[in-house]
Amino acid sequence: MMVGRGHRGRPGRGGPGRRGGGRAPTDLPGISDLEGWLAGRLPDGWFTGAPTVTVDREEILVVGELPAPALDEGADEAARAAAAHGRIERFREDTRDERIEVARQAEHRYGRKVAWGARIGDVEELFTTLSVPVMTRLRQPERLVLDTLVDAGVARSRSDALAWAVALVGEHASTWLDDLRGAMSAVDDLRARGPVLDDDEGSAGEDTQG
Repeated sequence: MMVGRGHRGRPGRGGPGRRGGGRAPTDLPGISDLEGWLAGRLPDGWFTGAPTVTVDREEILVVGELPAPALDEGADEAARAAAAHGRIERFREDTRDERIEVARQAEHRYGRKVAWGARIGDVEELFTTLSVPVMTRLRQPERLVLDTLVDAGVARSRSDALAWAVALVGEHASTWLDDLRGAMSAVDDLRARGPVLDDDEGSAGEDTQG
């Protein structure tokens, strides 16, 4: 299971007075049992193996491998791709109601929306997924980078240019990002094995000093 950095939910700079809709990061339920829950909840015949699960603060994306359609040995790549797209579309239609129910249960349990996808070989399609706005402040040199991408026709707007830049970093720095996620997971494990402070004892100590 691949987990985005935002899932643990440290307090933001706004503190308790955080504005805006949705849950504060610290309110998000844990996802340590998500993979096991999905393994038990998803029907056995949906995918050929365990699905790939990617999680961030807002969304759980579940992408599973479907069995390839049977074609003649002489079928070309175009025919195989068309067959794969057709099989994925049939899966999407046939499982729609049950996927909605699984998503409803998962959202209640884990506090995140659920999106779906399917793949057959190199053909992958994502169904309805979230597009979440991310606010940021950029200084002029950074804005000029985005404007250059827009002026060159690479992106239609600054927001498109920023998304393109993030995708480019993800593509060319995937190994580094994987190492970074692994290092953060190790820190999480060490923190979980540390001592647990008792709130009642801490409060009593403060009272005796007063």
